[in-house]
Amino acid sequence: MNYILFDGPSRNNLLPFTFTRPVADIRVGILTIREKWEKHLGFTTTTLTEDYLSEKFPMVEMEENVMINASYLPNKELMTMVKNLKENQAIFQNEDVIAFFSKDTQDEVDFDTYDAIEYDTDVIKIENTWDIFSKNGDAIQADFELLTHNRKSQAIPNSVNTLNAQNIFIEEGAKLEFVTLNASSGPIYIGKNAEVMEGSIVRGPFALCDYATLKLGAKIYGPTTVGPHSKVGGEVNNSVIFGYSNKGHDGFLGNSVLGEWCNLGADTNNSNLKNNYAEVRLWNYETQGFAKTGLQFCGLMMGDHSKCGINTMFNTGTVVGVSANIFGSGFPRNFVPSFSWGGNSGFTTYLTKKAFEVAKVVMKRRAVEFSDMDKAILEQVFEDTKQWRKKDD
Repeated sequence: MNYILFDGPSRNNLLPFTFTRPVADIRVGILTIREKWEKHLGFTTTTLTEDYLSEKFPMVEMEENVMINASYLPNKELMTMVKNLKENQAIFQNEDVIAFFSKDTQDEVDFDTYDAIEYDTDVIKIENTWDIFSKNGDAIQADFELLTHNRKSQAIPNSVNTLNAQNIFIEEGAKLEFVTLNASSGPIYIGKNAEVMEGSIVRGPFALCDYATLKLGAKIYGPTTVGPHSKVGGEVNNSVIFGYSNKGHDGFLGNSVLGEWCNLGADTNNSNLKNNYAEVRLWNYETQGFAKTGLQFCGLMMGDHSKCGINTMFNTGTVVGVSANIFGSGFPRNFVPSFSWGGNSGFTTYLTKKAFEVAKVVMKRRAVEFSDMDKAILEQVFEDTKQWRKKDD
């Protein structure tokens, strides 16, 4: 069977992260949503997403296909239902479609003609940016069980202090000495060729993905994920950091999500709780206003390729778009549009020529090419986000 992950109605609520990737390629837990589905299904998947993303994330359609809403994270029961879908069948949770069978001869899909199968069991759904960190603990637990089933961890070095060691899994090539791993509150997963430097203290649930690094003396509160090739130091609480990003120095990051290729300058801090303890609101690209999160703790949402200088301070509930460069004293506003350059004293447009020069150098340092497809995606993001920059120029 051919499986296709589609963005679904939550795509715009997941901006700025979905400016540069399909919903399926958001990381939550240990794996991306795509990686979870592929491991459960035993098949590779392709993507139905925005037109400007489709060259990098193409869709392959065959005679018979199963379309899956990428906002939904798989579990055994849902995976079985998806695998058993037949022609003219669809799986729903209330009014939301989770998956449906389609044929390449169909010009359109009319769910009124489908046999509706109701899914009424709990499932993790990522439909808002804050879900990425607020549901990360459950996602880490599910991924940990999936990845470690019937497998044996590498030996924990004698110098490592542990609590609930049976809930710790270390992949081949990982390095860790003279650190403390407390897995009594949730599992701890150390990925392939990852490194936890001396003096680090980790409380699960926690995932350090392949080739990622915890710097000397890092203090990590779960549920937290550090994506592949990312480097993290200082204090981090309940946050998700995608691949190839750096928070390499002291400073606090809490209840936050960082995209790929981000960099936080030394002693950058974010607030994750308002002084009046009120519910946090976050900028919503769909409504072009600040939306209720239902959360008392919510920090920073930062899109791909954004950076900030040393001693940067972010207010509670700040959203930073793609390829922004923030510096200077004081708090920047709590919505920074993509391709903004500046800080508390004001912003100008960060021209694509300069932004691309930086991206090329940054990615080359990690032996990754800044491709023509990457450039085209960022150019489209630049055009699509002009309306918000004009208010700051």
